[in-house]
Amino acid sequence: MNQFRVKVEEPEDEPVAPQDEPKLKTPAKEGSATVFFRKLFVEGAVSKETATDMLPYLIFLCVLGMIYIANSHMAVKNIRDIDRLSKEVKELSWEYKSLKADLMFKSKMTEVAKKVDTLGLKELIEPPKKIIVEVK
Repeated sequence: MNQFRVKVEEPEDEPVAPQDEPKLKTPAKEGSATVFFRKLFVEGAVSKETATDMLPYLIFLCVLGMIYIANSHMAVKNIRDIDRLSKEVKELSWEYKSLKADLMFKSKMTEVAKKVDTLGLKELIEPPKKIIVEVK
């Protein structure tokens, strides 16, 4: 009974008919969740005071759930970034290898001779001469 409600006394000359307690609708299934929650909250297994005492714990569980969800989203984002970066590294590795092969081909003596022939430079036919300086 609500302790804040004040009883109003009725005059005694009028007979008061006893009021039947309101009957709860019983669902078709006895084992359903609605019956469990109705017994839990309406019939007094958990009072309002107990429910409000549990509120900080429930808020804590909700915060932990949100942290868990955020953590999983961050992990998926990191995995996608790792995949993207590994593809980029592979492409750059292929580009490096192809440029290295081109440089090796262009630095061959015959290729260099072809390039400098347009400038008027020619390859030496006789070996270079050694210059010796005598110190006295």
